[in-house]
Amino acid sequence: MIRSIMLLKFTPEATDAQIDAFATALANVPFEGRHNFEFHRDARLTDDAMDAVVIADYDDEETYRAWVCDPGHDKVRKEFLDPIRKQRERLLYRF
Repeated sequence: MIRSIMLLKFTPEATDAQIDAFATALANVPFEGRHNFEFHRDARLTDDAMDAVVIADYDDEETYRAWVCDPGHDKVRKEFLDPIRKQRERLLYRF
């Protein structure tokens, strides 16, 4: 299994509605082999934290690579995330 952890910093102009729309759209992309999808907003306990995290598990490397190229995923990224994303950091690990 591959776990993807993506940390996001949104633009100052990003609204709660835009962020929620992104999270919902991403969660609703049908994709076989993706498991345990989670989206969480930061608790705002420090000033230097990222704004949100997306956590998802994939069957294997091939499945993860297919997700990266998936048209539904690409559409969500372009329509919902790109307009509000300031920074993205990612960690992938096997478990």
